[in-house]
Amino acid sequence: MRRSKFSPRLPAITFPPKTKPPGPIARRDHDWKSWVELRVRIVGVPSDISTGELWVCFSRYGQCTQIEIMENSRGVREGIAKVTYSPPPNQPFWQMNPFFINLRHGTRAQVILSLDESRRTFTHPSPVNPSMRYPEVMKLPADSIDFGFMCEPQTMMIMHTIRNGESAGLHFKLNMLYRETVVEFYLETEDRNERFRFTIPFAHLDSINRVNTSNASKVELLLSVPTPPRFYRKLDEKDTHDSKSRYWTERDAWYRQTDITYSPAMLRSSPVALKKQSPIIDIGRWTTYRLVFTMSHNDSVLFDKIAQALRDYNISITEMKDFKTTSHCEPAVWSYIDQPVAAPHGHKSTLEELLSESIIPPLPFAVRYQLEVCISHGYLNEHNLSREFIDRLMNMDSTKAQDILEYIANQEKRIWDPMELFDWKVIKGSTSRPPVPRYCAYMRTATVTPSTIYFNTPAVEITNRVVRHYSEHADRFLRVRFADEKIEGKIYSTDKDTMDEVFTRVKRTLRNGIIIGDRHYEFLAFGNSQFRENGAYFFAPIHQLHAQQIRYWMGDFDEIPYVAQYAARLGQCFSTTRAVIGTKPKDAEVEDVERNGYVFTDGVSKISQSLAQFIISELGISKHSGDPPSVFQFRFGGCKGILAVSPDLQRHEMTIRRSQYKFAARTETLEIIRWSQFASANLNRQIIIVLSALGVPDGVFLKKQKAQLANLELAMTDKTMALTMLQKDIDPNQMTLTIAGMVLDGFQDCQEPFLISVLRLWRAWCMKYLKEKARILIEKGAFLLGCVDETATLKGHFEPGSSVKPDATFDEKVKKLPEVFVQLSKGNSNKPVVILGPMLLARNPSLHPGDIRVVQGVDVPQLRHLKDVVVFPQTGDRPVVHMCSGGDLDGDDYLVIWDPELLPQEWNHPPMDFTPATKVPLGRPVTPDDLTSFFVIYMKNNNLSTIATAHLALADSLDEGVKSNKCRKLAELHSTAVDYNKSGVPARMTRDLQPSRWPHFMEKANRPRENIYHSRKVLGQLFDQVERVDFVPLFDAPFDVRILNAYNIEPKMLEAAASLKQQYDTAVHRIMAQHAIQTEFEVWSTFVMNHSKASNDYKFHEEIGRISKALKDGFRAQCAQVAGSRGPDDFDTMAPFAVAMYIVTANEMGEVVRTAKERGRELRGEQIPGMSFPWLFLGMLGKIANKTLIEM
Repeated sequence: MRRSKFSPRLPAITFPPKTKPPGPIARRDHDWKSWVELRVRIVGVPSDISTGELWVCFSRYGQCTQIEIMENSRGVREGIAKVTYSPPPNQPFWQMNPFFINLRHGTRAQVILSLDESRRTFTHPSPVNPSMRYPEVMKLPADSIDFGFMCEPQTMMIMHTIRNGESAGLHFKLNMLYRETVVEFYLETEDRNERFRFTIPFAHLDSINRVNTSNASKVELLLSVPTPPRFYRKLDEKDTHDSKSRYWTERDAWYRQTDITYSPAMLRSSPVALKKQSPIIDIGRWTTYRLVFTMSHNDSVLFDKIAQALRDYNISITEMKDFKTTSHCEPAVWSYIDQPVAAPHGHKSTLEELLSESIIPPLPFAVRYQLEVCISHGYLNEHNLSREFIDRLMNMDSTKAQDILEYIANQEKRIWDPMELFDWKVIKGSTSRPPVPRYCAYMRTATVTPSTIYFNTPAVEITNRVVRHYSEHADRFLRVRFADEKIEGKIYSTDKDTMDEVFTRVKRTLRNGIIIGDRHYEFLAFGNSQFRENGAYFFAPIHQLHAQQIRYWMGDFDEIPYVAQYAARLGQCFSTTRAVIGTKPKDAEVEDVERNGYVFTDGVSKISQSLAQFIISELGISKHSGDPPSVFQFRFGGCKGILAVSPDLQRHEMTIRRSQYKFAARTETLEIIRWSQFASANLNRQIIIVLSALGVPDGVFLKKQKAQLANLELAMTDKTMALTMLQKDIDPNQMTLTIAGMVLDGFQDCQEPFLISVLRLWRAWCMKYLKEKARILIEKGAFLLGCVDETATLKGHFEPGSSVKPDATFDEKVKKLPEVFVQLSKGNSNKPVVILGPMLLARNPSLHPGDIRVVQGVDVPQLRHLKDVVVFPQTGDRPVVHMCSGGDLDGDDYLVIWDPELLPQEWNHPPMDFTPATKVPLGRPVTPDDLTSFFVIYMKNNNLSTIATAHLALADSLDEGVKSNKCRKLAELHSTAVDYNKSGVPARMTRDLQPSRWPHFMEKANRPRENIYHSRKVLGQLFDQVERVDFVPLFDAPFDVRILNAYNIEPKMLEAAASLKQQYDTAVHRIMAQHAIQTEFEVWSTFVMNHSKASNDYKFHEEIGRISKALKDGFRAQCAQVAGSRGPDDFDTMAPFAVAMYIVTANEMGEVVRTAKERGRELRGEQIPGMSFPWLFLGMLGKIANKTLIEM
């Protein structure tokens, strides 16, 4: 906690005696006393004054709710400040002028005070009836509040009660400005009396129960929420000021809480576990609250108004009959399943204090873990678990026990009576884990939130170098992510101290580890992608193997003096890769091309065609174009970057450049991350707003989006348009081409329900990203990996030779352009085509007007072996890639567009300087504690998204757009923030760069309405042009008779297919649960509408593509094994089995649809069986369907 530098003992403010105040007088005496809030204007404050000094001076007159030191549009202080009071102070002290403020240096400042008579509206209109207005804050005093949980549908177990004492601090509030409910209370213990509150946004509330009582003057409200609300503790306001900040509000005095405990000191050394030590209130798990009110007449009127306001926001207050409570008791289940655990470094298990009456063997770890999965998510509650339940689990086969618990987790429903699970005859979807491809493993994961921890069912993930090497201990790895509460998503950075408790909890977890049963997981390291998304790997040590030994095996990092760089090099070992194990490449070192302080070949080298072909064969890489990839992104020992195919190399040769070498590794296996392939070009909001500033007319974007919307609509019913759109708008996972193949096979014509559902999903996904990100398809463009021209033929960028005069002709402009080589594997004639002429070149994100370059596409015969990549020159004064948002060639993708309509009026605006910030060496060896501290500091200071959001808002609101000084400054900060994970230098965003108003298309629902404006610029117009479309699968249509009638399938084969389908459906549900995906169609197609936001949408699209492919590869192989086939592509053997899979799926779906119709019920998600299983063999189903059609 940051302590104030200001003494609370400053002498009182003094006034000149017997002087008539010359300042302004209120128009009507005492009129200001009736105001909701009052603002005092202060003129003449020193430029270095702080909000803390102003608070010390002015808080004696009343409750200060806001202090602001004003700045002009250039961010310069002009000696003016404003202090806001609510309620107004008791005396009009602003009438006494001149006024003297005591400063922290012992001096005084003379200022002039005046009453700021501008007042805002303190009522808010109803969203249902605009003529109805509600007070901004409605507050009811409460008699008591009970904290607990529902142990039965109508019974609450009360774990702690707070009664309204002399402090009168217990209140229930409705804050209409922030659209949230607030409960404030005082908590008194032996050594402290503190004020707390928790908030529940309207969006997180469905209903509030009103408990029937016999006392007419009493009202009882029951709030039960599925996820913990945010808890805060009120600090002394004088201690909550930042000496550098010019803005303070009373909300800055409310600090986020992670624990309310009797012994806060115990937390410092305690590992994180599901069961907390000595909580007063377990804010993470006691999420039912009973509030009791005694109603006066005025209170009843206010309560009715509160109830109406809640109903207007679709929050019902429902009567609850037969409500009961039961008193607090400790659950006995922990003593049944726990034994004392000796934690490393002298720490003890959080469950060690629980003693059992007899020695009972603990549950097998896999069962214990899955039990904690169910408890952590609230599907089971430990108070409902009896000794009999645990005995039944202990005595049954561990796989069966695990199956039962995993089934509970898959249902995502609260089970009130766990014993009934043992009476279920059939659990559909056996959870026994099938074998997975060798490049995958089942990974346990956990999410640590501010108030609790959630464990997740193990799911299939593509492995990395470390997990592969220690594959025999793969179940001892735990992938951990730090996030806000379930509904909140990511923990965002902050420049204030109000989140320090949360970041301290993160540090404690990294330092002290995580306890599950008899395992103590300790911090290992974090991958680079994980790091950006606040994740890390933990490892549960065993005899002779612990985390430090694993880090030693990973490589020699001792010579790296920078913590950020050290962490990044460790992170290389955790990249998701596939190892090439059938050959050992012969590598040779070659020199980089360097000039003017730039490395033109940064991250790129060469690979022989023979080795490339070997990789393709071993990894089973296939491209829809049929051509082998030209570029591979790789890891090789301590080297990273890309390898471009070169005809100059022989056999299994590859070259490595110095820029690719990062550290000395103890393994040299070639690992592949991804490879080059064509993906369509799509604009986004950042690109559009930069192009607009460079002179592209708004009408161009609107016309293209309008055409895309019409084509998407037509594609749902027109086969030709569906094929056109699917083959033009190609996603990075190439799934649109897969779906296009299904359309060609006639499945759209016959309205096959799975294909129609996937088409509907694809359209809804496209509409979503048009609305939210302006993802406009550009047909004359591509999104490709970049590499370098090893022949040195292409002309680079030269200074000042590349600059052109504003009045230059088109031909004069073209002559100045640097050159690139782009060859697509398939043009309009399905043949390779080289793109010629001027084209746009950009890299995401592009915020600066110089980030988007215009280059000249040329044909170089010596480069025609390279397809579906952008080849950049190695000549010139500065690398072209470096001018594109500071890019390089170690795996960056580039947007190339040769559509003449999108060529701007201004070409090649001067680029930004992307010189990296200076790194400061540590001066000693880096330790694990340094790594974990850097992790936490990064979390607190990683304001990349905040900067990008501010840039977008200001680019829309300011006349100069991205060319304004503020946007240029934000672009520079964004570049610094992008490199923060490598440089360790944070980007400090000053408050003057934060927007005060937001365009409507950014959908800032949490902002006051008066701060939202309707944008008339291009992004606002594009947003208004699109309406979102809900994804509605087609469940009740008949399946394709061409397949159903293709073979006479034996019952035994149908049974085998049904058994595999159960396993497959369960595996899909694991993925859905892990990533908060709603339907299996999204997992299969990779067009995910919403996810857990563990990574950004683009990264997640790539990630789910890898996960989906691994799922399909694994089950294709398993199906082939069960069918007795030589492999998944053996048509003669696999075709009947694929038909059996289709029949089983049709039968299951038909039964569910018939039952729903008979009972007059709508189909709900949890009742619907999976449909994607047979489409593991979509090509085979297509051949079967068309063969049958021909015969008929």
